[in-house]
Amino acid sequence: MTPRSSSQGRRPGGECLRAVEVSRSFEGVQALEGVSLRVDRSEVVGLIGPNGAGKTTLVNLITGFDVPDSGRIELDGREITAWSAVRRASSGLARTFQHGHLFAGLSAIENVEVAALGVGARSSHAHMRARELLEMLGLGDRADHDASMLPHGDESKLGVARALATDPRYLLMDEPAAGLSEPELPALVNVIRSVRDQHRAGVLLIDHNVTVIMEACDRVVVLDGGRVLSEGTPEEIRANPRVAAAYLGTVRA
Repeated sequence: MTPRSSSQGRRPGGECLRAVEVSRSFEGVQALEGVSLRVDRSEVVGLIGPNGAGKTTLVNLITGFDVPDSGRIELDGREITAWSAVRRASSGLARTFQHGHLFAGLSAIENVEVAALGVGARSSHAHMRARELLEMLGLGDRADHDASMLPHGDESKLGVARALATDPRYLLMDEPAAGLSEPELPALVNVIRSVRDQHRAGVLLIDHNVTVIMEACDRVVVLDGGRVLSEGTPEEIRANPRVAAAYLGTVRA
C-alpha cells in the first residue's frame, strides 16, 4: 500500500484551500453552522456524513455555486468568498460531478480535450494529455465512444479525466466510486493517490464508499446535522464511537 502523506506540521495560511466558520440556511433550515475545513496541497481529505449532513452545501460554497450567509472561503491565503465559480475554476479549483456534466455528442477524448483547451493548452498538447489521462483511468479503449453513451462508472471516470486536464491545484471529487464495481475500486484509489503525489494537488473526496475513503484519505472530516462531528486520520475516525453511531454503522462499503 502506498503510504499516506503526512498532514502533520501544517502551517497557518500557505498553500491550502479553506472554509472558515461557514454557515448557510435555506428557508429557515440550517444546512451548515460554523463549519471549518482545510485541504492542503498534496493531501487527500475525505468528507463523509449521513444524507442531509451538509456535504453538498459545503462543496457548493467552496466551488462558488453558492455563497455562505457568514464565514469565508480562502484559496492559498486569498479570500475568494465573492469570486464566481468560473474565476475559482480558472484559479486552479476543479470539481467532478456525480452525474457527469459532460458534452453530449462529443467523444470521450474530445470531452477531455475541451477541458484542456479551456485552460490554454495547445491543440496538440490537449490531445496528448487527453489520451494520457484516459489511459490512466482505464478508458483508453473508449476514447472515441460518444460520452453520452458511456455506462455510469465510465462517465464518472471521464469526469475525473476532464477535471485533471485543467491541471488543478485542488480537486473536489463528488462520489467518484458511484457506478464502479468492487474490482474497480483499487484502481480508483490509486488514481486519487496519483493526483496527490504526482500532480501535487489537494483533494477533497466526498463518497459514500467507506472503503475508498479509508484507503485513499490522509484525513477524514465527518459532518452531521450541518456541523463537524469529528476530524482525524482514517484510523481515528474508525475508532470513534460517535462516528460509528452517526454514520459508519449505517453504511455498507
